[in-house]
Amino acid sequence: MEEHMFELTKDQIREFLKGRLIASIGTENPDGSIHLTAVWYLHEDQFFYVATSSRSRKARNVAARPKASLMVDSRKAGCERGVTASGNAEIITGEGAQELNRRVHLRYMSAAALSDARIGPVFHALDDVTIRLTATSWISWDTGAVDAQLFHGALAAMPGCFLPLGD
Repeated sequence: MEEHMFELTKDQIREFLKGRLIASIGTENPDGSIHLTAVWYLHEDQFFYVATSSRSRKARNVAARPKASLMVDSRKAGCERGVTASGNAEIITGEGAQELNRRVHLRYMSAAALSDARIGPVFHALDDVTIRLTATSWISWDTGAVDAQLFHGALAAMPGCFLPLGD
């Protein structure tokens, strides 16, 4: 069986990453273990931008060890898809970070919420830096393609095939 037959195409990856999903970013801790946390992201070309605090573990890890991986996935039973990107990471500060963070926040919150004096300034103060991941390695998957190619659509055709996931 061909190794890449269940991967998304570049166009499918680009379209998938436009979705409003939660990503997981992995960075390396001082002891070599991985710090993994959920984040909001913005994707443009080979770059992923993550708004965060300069005091966060992920920001401190990137400053000390400038590599990271980021995974975005959709978990609808039988139709799971996802993308993992890995590469060099860096911390952006100052006005550049403020503008990028504003754009990240606008992907997940309404302009009205961010304009609210009780909300916007808090996000602005909390997220004072941006992590930029330059993706040099990509992995993707599409279980709908697995179903179609290996099971001839039997998984999607069988109600209750997959047990529900909980929150």
